[in-house]
Amino acid sequence: QVKMVESGGGLVQPGGSLRLSCAASGTFFSIDTMGWYRQAPEKERELVAAITSRGSTNYADSVKGRFTISRDNGKNTMYLQMSSLKPEDTAVYYCKAIRVWTSTGIGDYWGQGTQVTVSS
Repeated sequence: QVKMVESGGGLVQPGGSLRLSCAASGTFFSIDTMGWYRQAPEKERELVAAITSRGSTNYADSVKGRFTISRDNGKNTMYLQMSSLKPEDTAVYYCKAIRVWTSTGIGDYWGQGTQVTVSS
């Protein structure tokens, strides 16, 4: 069983910053890629940023230059540093472990989500 747990969400004013964390726990050999997704009310879930085990990253155009994704493979933890936040960044943020290698096979795992609200 692999469990993903996010933390760090909250209420922040426009222009402010937040740092999200996502920790993977359980029994597994490795995680190929980890990603942050978000879902705003009445909108589809979208990819925000992703990072491979080797550190290659990609970002949604809407967050480029404002968000930074990072990963500590030794701690099985991923981070999302969010700066210059805008009201349109308001959403539930989910982390996802993509292609997790376990003794029973390969699978993807989602966290439960953490709310980020950008408002004055």
